[in-house]
Amino acid sequence: MTDSIQIPEIDEKTLLSMDEREYMNAAQLGFFKQRLVTERRELLDHIDGLKTEIKKNDDASGDEADKAMREEELRFLFRQIDRESRLLPKYDAALRRIENGTYGYCIETDEPIGLQRLLLRPIAERSIDAKVTQEMREPLYRRGD
Repeated sequence: MTDSIQIPEIDEKTLLSMDEREYMNAAQLGFFKQRLVTERRELLDHIDGLKTEIKKNDDASGDEADKAMREEELRFLFRQIDRESRLLPKYDAALRRIENGTYGYCIETDEPIGLQRLLLRPIAERSIDAKVTQEMREPLYRRGD
């Protein structure tokens, strides 16, 4: 016997029609948890596909132009794997925030991030205002490097 409560699945339209006072209720958290788990799994599958593509390109035959083209394709695939692999910890962090009750709230201001933003980017950690402020500060930090 399980103590967990069944939470009905909802769609985006239902999610967006909910009263603002219901922000990050159990149904919304369940919706985003499922979305995060699904997107994370799809990301891992895509990375595996890219790795398979790299193995297929492991042919050293051909003329110099063919080899150069393969090397460029491999560089592109490695960059893509690197970029996508960096997203995995963000998905893990978002799932942890769901578990600890902080998902959907800005890590800087504790204000709601908003359903629209989370639908577009479920791994978002900051509200739009906090993200804009962060991006405005970033060039200042880079100048000193």
